[in-house]
Amino acid sequence: MRSAVIRAGRGILWYLREATGEAKWHEYADRCRRQGVVPMSRREFERHRADHNEHNPQSRCC
Repeated sequence: MRSAVIRAGRGILWYLREATGEAKWHEYADRCRRQGVVPMSRREFERHRADHNEHNPQSRCC
C-alpha cells in the first residue's frame, strides 16, 4: 500500500513539473553538465524561453 502511495506521489510530481515547465530547466542544466558548458542562470533561461515562445508562436487561440 505504501509503495503505491509513493508511486502515485511521484507521478503527480512528474506531471506538475512537466505541466509547469520546471522539467525544461532541469533538462537544460543536465545537458550543459554533460557537455561541460556553464549554463545560463535560471532567470536568463526563463527569459530566453519566454522570448522564444513570443517570437515563434505555436498553434494557440490568442
